[in-house]
Amino acid sequence: MNTESVDRILIIDFGSQFTQLIARRLRELNAYCEIFPYHKVTTELLQKMLPKAIIMSGGPASATQATAPRPPREIYDLGVPVLAICYGQQIMTVDLGGEVQSGAAESGARTSEFGRAFVDQQQPLDLLTGWFTGGQEQVWMSHGDHVSKLPQNFNVYSYSANAPFAVIADPARKFYGVQFHPEVHHTPKGNKLYENFLKIANIEQNWTMTAYRQQAIQQIREQVGQKRVICGLSGGIDSAVVAVLAHHAVGDQLTCIFVDHGLLRQGEAEEVVSVFQEHLKLPLVFAEEPHLFLNSLEGESDPETKRKIIGKRFIEVFQKYASNIEQVAFLAQGTLYPDVIESVSATGGPSETIKSHHNVGGLPDELGLELVEPLRELFKDEVRALGRELGLPEQLIRRHPFPGPGLAIRCPGAFSRSKLDILRRADAIYIDQIKRHGLYDEIWQAFVAILPVRTVGVMGDGRTYDYACVLRAVTSVDGMTADYYPFSHDFLSETATRIINEVSGINRVTYDITSKPPGTIEWE
Repeated sequence: MNTESVDRILIIDFGSQFTQLIARRLRELNAYCEIFPYHKVTTELLQKMLPKAIIMSGGPASATQATAPRPPREIYDLGVPVLAICYGQQIMTVDLGGEVQSGAAESGARTSEFGRAFVDQQQPLDLLTGWFTGGQEQVWMSHGDHVSKLPQNFNVYSYSANAPFAVIADPARKFYGVQFHPEVHHTPKGNKLYENFLKIANIEQNWTMTAYRQQAIQQIREQVGQKRVICGLSGGIDSAVVAVLAHHAVGDQLTCIFVDHGLLRQGEAEEVVSVFQEHLKLPLVFAEEPHLFLNSLEGESDPETKRKIIGKRFIEVFQKYASNIEQVAFLAQGTLYPDVIESVSATGGPSETIKSHHNVGGLPDELGLELVEPLRELFKDEVRALGRELGLPEQLIRRHPFPGPGLAIRCPGAFSRSKLDILRRADAIYIDQIKRHGLYDEIWQAFVAILPVRTVGVMGDGRTYDYACVLRAVTSVDGMTADYYPFSHDFLSETATRIINEVSGINRVTYDITSKPPGTIEWE
């Protein structure tokens, strides 16, 4: 995406679980930023990006080790403000001549802090304008090591019980280091700190969806030229926004392909065709291919294999239908920023795959299509904002996310058509319950997963031996972190009763109260 018209902030990622939240806070302040793993921050990247400010994330490594991951030394010579967080503060300290003490120091002094902590002001600092108006400030700490000796020209501006250098700075060079995490919810004035940093860096806060829409449409036109594009529709907001953007950009050069892989929710195929053909007036090919996918999945239990099977079949389907369209050179798809981030290792080695994202990393060479991915820099809530900017119907914008592999990954264990049918009916009842109770818009995502176990039950005077299912509902902003939705016991009881009474094959209902992390939103 062409971002030359906005000031850019570079976020250097050292593997922190909170790095994505830094980006979210900046985007909420209408500031443009990009995340790169530290080993990807090269001279060429810096020259191309020309960041107006740099933020260094936390991370699991120790700055006391000789092999500690480091940013390139030249970032300190660019003349731009630097905000270094947690591990970032520690590695900046070492890079500039200070010292960091390990949490396992021989002195036995306690240096670690995890969770809620409180910092005091030592002296005023422009980064902390608006802080300490009522005394101490609450912050969120997550560190074992701590700074023990400051680099030259640095001073201490805030401290906590176990972090004597909680905030350090060299204001002349605009280098700032904080031991806590201002990006998390449990640092209540964290956003104010980021606001102050944007002012220090003189960042123009003009990152808006109107500007993004105009840039995206222009970028698609430049990339595609006079050739044709196909867009894979899933029925969700991501592919819908991509399709409408592409249609605005190249008009009739676009053909949308909607694949019914047999793994959609109840009534979903009919709804998608209606929205895109009748409301949005987009050129649509309806590919009804359920048997191809279901036959390939029958009996498969490994979640990664399921995803790969579905991804492979999708490619085959696109090859089949794209071959009927002349001069197709591009495939437009809804890859989002979290997809890209989760598919890249911050450590430089083989990435520890949480789950495969079938739409990240390009297409096999034999498909012969170049990717058009206008949403690669957006989080989910930003995609919804862009959808409104494009005039998409509200029911589509508000629709809960739905995974590309569909209901297949909500059938843990061996996949079968019979389990899929049971799951589809239970899921429809659950969503109906949520809508009846007016809760749909309060929830980020909700679904049923059918478990790979049968349990004994009693219905009437007879014994049953049927499947157990689990209800999942989470609240989130961007899908990177999530917490379970606190349904009332009455709601859960009523919903469980409906599912057991109305769905043959389920005799036990449970509710998943796991957050992300440590869990993921989906079960597979």
